[in-house]
Amino acid sequence: MTLHLSHDHVALRVVDYDAAIDWYTTKLDFTVDQEWPFGDMKLAYLSNGTVKVEILGGSEAELQTPPTDLADTFGTERMHHFCIAVADLDATVAELRRRGVNFLGEPFVVEEIGRRLAILTDNDGNMIELSAPMGDG
Repeated sequence: MTLHLSHDHVALRVVDYDAAIDWYTTKLDFTVDQEWPFGDMKLAYLSNGTVKVEILGGSEAELQTPPTDLADTFGTERMHHFCIAVADLDATVAELRRRGVNFLGEPFVVEEIGRRLAILTDNDGNMIELSAPMGDG
C-alpha cells in the first residue's frame, strides 16, 4: 500500500498566545480561522492562502532562545523551520523588513534546488524560510 499524504498545518507552542496571534496576523497577513480552549491553553488555526499554522498558547512553558545566526541553528536535532513559497522574494523581504520582521542574514541561492531563500524569525524565535524560484527578482 502506498500512502498518499498532503500537508495540513504546522503547530507552534507559545506562552504568549495574544502576541503570537498579533504577530502572524500583522506581520504575515494570516487570518484567524478558528479558536478554542484546550485545558488551560488557547488554540487557534490561522491561514494565509494554503499555509496553515496552529497556535498552542498560554499556560507555562520553557521559552526558547531565538537564533541570531543561521549557522548556529544546526547544532540541535529538532524541527528546524517551516517553509513558505513566495512569488517574489525581494519584494516580500522588503515588505516584511518594512513591517519590522527579523531576518537571519540576507537572501541566498541554493543552486542544487534552483531556489532563492530567506530565513526570518517570528516573535518567539521560530524560523520560517521564504522560498522563490531563482530569477524571481
